[in-house]
Amino acid sequence: MEPLSVLQSREKSKITRLNRNSKIFKTIIKAIQDKKGENIISLDLRKIPEASADFFIVCEASSTTQVKAICDFIEHEVKEKCDEAPYKHEGRTALQWVLIDYINVVVHVMHPEARNFYKLEEMWSDAESQMHD
Repeated sequence: MEPLSVLQSREKSKITRLNRNSKIFKTIIKAIQDKKGENIISLDLRKIPEASADFFIVCEASSTTQVKAICDFIEHEVKEKCDEAPYKHEGRTALQWVLIDYINVVVHVMHPEARNFYKLEEMWSDAESQMHD
């Protein structure tokens, strides 16, 4: 049996960091754009030690129907093009703020009122942000 330190170093070597050119990142952005998501912003969290992901992608949709359509399409496209299923998703009942967790990238599809209330961009203001029109 190998010592724990050897196992931990192996696990770390398998971790790949995402960037804005990563296939999953580009697929998510395009899926949001295709379903007319608005105010799309990505937050680069890689330099923030307490961050749980490499990136947050935040967008808004004007209705609960559109929130659902964007989320469904993101999951479909990522599965189809990247062969990835989300680790978890939350908020599909109320459809005010749906979170889709792909471990290294977390997508937040929000109704405008929820986005204004929670202000994720302000909460993570030390992250480098980029708009995606």
